[in-house]
Amino acid sequence: MVRRIDVTGTGGVRLAAWEFADPPKGRPDPERAPGVLLLHGLMGRAAHWAPTARWLSERHRAIALDQRGHGRSEKPPEGPYGREAYVADAIAAIEQLDLAPVTLVGHSMGALTAWQLAARRPDLVRSLVICDMRASALGVASQREWEDWFKSWPVPFATLADVRRWFGEDDPWVERPSPSRGAFFAEVMVERADGWRPLFSRRQMLTARETWVYDAHWDDLAQVRCPALVLRGLDGDLGRAEAQEMVRVLPRGRYAEVADAGHLAHLDQPESWRAAVEPFLEETSRTRA
Repeated sequence: MVRRIDVTGTGGVRLAAWEFADPPKGRPDPERAPGVLLLHGLMGRAAHWAPTARWLSERHRAIALDQRGHGRSEKPPEGPYGREAYVADAIAAIEQLDLAPVTLVGHSMGALTAWQLAARRPDLVRSLVICDMRASALGVASQREWEDWFKSWPVPFATLADVRRWFGEDDPWVERPSPSRGAFFAEVMVERADGWRPLFSRRQMLTARETWVYDAHWDDLAQVRCPALVLRGLDGDLGRAEAQEMVRVLPRGRYAEVADAGHLAHLDQPESWRAAVEPFLEETSRTRA
């Protein structure tokens, strides 16, 4: 069962949150179950967390948030789409849904939001999972590559099968085929009169990305006081050396990796992802009094 809950983000932006529950398995009383807030990456949506949220809901109150500009949440034309807005939105979700102390599970951009939130509001966060997000600056060249990549998209797509094929097999910017990548992008398309187009604005995605891509985020990482798991797919964007340095910088950091997985580790290898994440959550989560 999935239930939509509207949250008011910073500046009055309406955000869609989704609570995953599995009553037949006897999910704990939501007022006592430890909360988990799942934060997707750039271009993602809460629905990408469905496989993770379903097993989480057996023991936790699992909430996935469509962040501003994404999914069913509002997409204000002029933003803001900066770091402070994303962090403030997540804080609003935690407070309005009474999730604190919460475990934050973030992928890519969502992971950066999670550790910046944990650094700023340690009172709200119990533990943290960082999936495939770098702490180092990526630079101007990286942003230009993304601009060129967005321009290469053959939109509109005639069918969802075309979406899956292009992003999963034909995208010239990707080194090897990835069915989960094709499925990821099929999930963020909507049918218009002329075909299938992204739910999000590519211009807004570039605006959001440029607010972190030029800067390093090691200082925020060093301020995270809760237990934190840094997890990477072996073929993802986060290299082993940088991931291990992130663990060293984190006061209570730990390291895990998922074999045969790329940037979308939680979708590439869901069982291995669960095996890496679940013991950490079981150790750091406690039923609320």
